[in-house]
Amino acid sequence: MGITDLIAGFIQAELDEAGGALELQRSDLAQRFGCVPSQINYVMSTRFSPERGYIVESRRGGNGYIRITRVQVDRQTLLMHVINTLGDELDLPSARAIVTNLVESEAVDPLTGRALLSAVSDSALRTVPRESRGALRADITKQVLIHLV
Repeated sequence: MGITDLIAGFIQAELDEAGGALELQRSDLAQRFGCVPSQINYVMSTRFSPERGYIVESRRGGNGYIRITRVQVDRQTLLMHVINTLGDELDLPSARAIVTNLVESEAVDPLTGRALLSAVSDSALRTVPRESRGALRADITKQVLIHLV
C-alpha cells in the first residue's frame, strides 16, 4: 500500500467518524505521514474530488486548513451536478471515478455504469484520434447521464 492510499484511508476513516464533514491541517497531515504538503494536495484532488462526491475547501498559509464535506444529494441533483461540471474533455481515469461514485451513491445502476465505461473506453474509441477522445468521452458521458435524468 502506497503513501497515497494510507493518507486517503486515514482521511476517509476520520471523515466517517466525523459524520461526513472534517477540517484538517495540511501541515499536520504531512508531518504525520512524513511527506510534503503537495502529496496531501494530490490526495485531495484525486480521492476527494467533486466527481467522487466531496466538496473540498482549502486555505493556504501558516494556519491553512482543508475542509472536506461529503455531499449527499438526491439522484437527480447529483446527476445534474456531474453533467454541469464535466467540461469539454474527460480522461478515462476521471470517467472511471465519476461512474464509480455514481454507482456507489446508487444514482446509476451497476449495469449502466459498466456499459457507460465500456462505451468511453480507449478500446471503444480506438478509431478516434487520441487528441479527440477526451472530447468525445465527455460528450458520450453527458448524453448518457442526461438520458438518465
